Amino acid sequence: MRLRKKWWVRPELEASPIFKSLDQAKETKGNWKQEFNNENNIYLELGCGRGGFTAELAKRNLDKNVVAIDLKDEILIHTLNNLKDNEVENARIIATNIIFIPEIFDENEISRIYINFCNPWPKDRHKKRRLTHSSFLKLYKGFIKPGSEIRFKTDDLELFEESFEYFEESGFEILYKTYDLHNSEYAEQNIMTEYESKFKELGIKTKFLLAKLK
Repeated sequence: MRLRKKWWVRPELEASPIFKSLDQAKETKGNWKQEFNNENNIYLELGCGRGGFTAELAKRNLDKNVVAIDLKDEILIHTLNNLKDNEVENARIIATNIIFIPEIFDENEISRIYINFCNPWPKDRHKKRRLTHSSFLKLYKGFIKPGSEIRFKTDDLELFEESFEYFEESGFEILYKTYDLHNSEYAEQNIMTEYESKFKELGIKTKFLLAKLK
C-alpha cells in the first residue's frame, strides 16, 4: 500500500537530533564516532520500518551505537517516536534509499548489519534490487570491518535460499542458518519486528542466517 504524503512529518523529523537527512548523513561520513561522542562499535539496520526492532536493539546494546535507515519520512516518524518513547540515545535514523549508503559510511565504520524482512523481489529482472544480492553485498564491504556479521531474516523461502549463493560468492562465510528461527538456538536473543510478529501469528516461519565477512 502506497503511503500518503504527510507534509508535517519532515519538519518534525528535522527538529530531532536523532534524525539525519541524506545530505547531513553524507557530511557525517568518516565521523560517526564523533556523532555519537564515543568509540563504540556501530550496528546498521537496513529498512527499519516503524522502529520497534531499532529501539530494542539499542536498549539491549547500550555499549553499541545503532544507525537505522528507511526511505519514507512517513515510516521514520514512527521510528523516531519509538526511540523517544524508549528514551534511546545511542541511535540515529536516516531517510534515504539504501543505494546511497556508500556515501554515508567510510571504510571500517560499521561492525554489524541487520537486514530484516526486506522486499524479496521475486521476478528475475528485479533480483539485483534484493538487499542480500551480491551487488549490495559489494557495497557493504566498502564500509564494514573485517570479520563483521550480517544478520538476515526473511519469511520468503526463495530469497532465503538464493541468498546463500550471494553471500558465498561475495566473500562471506555463512556461520549459521535455520528455517525456523523461533525454534532455534538463536530464539532467545532474537528481537521480533512488527512483520515478524504478524507472520508468527499466521504460522509462517522466520528464516534466519548469520554471515561473516572473511
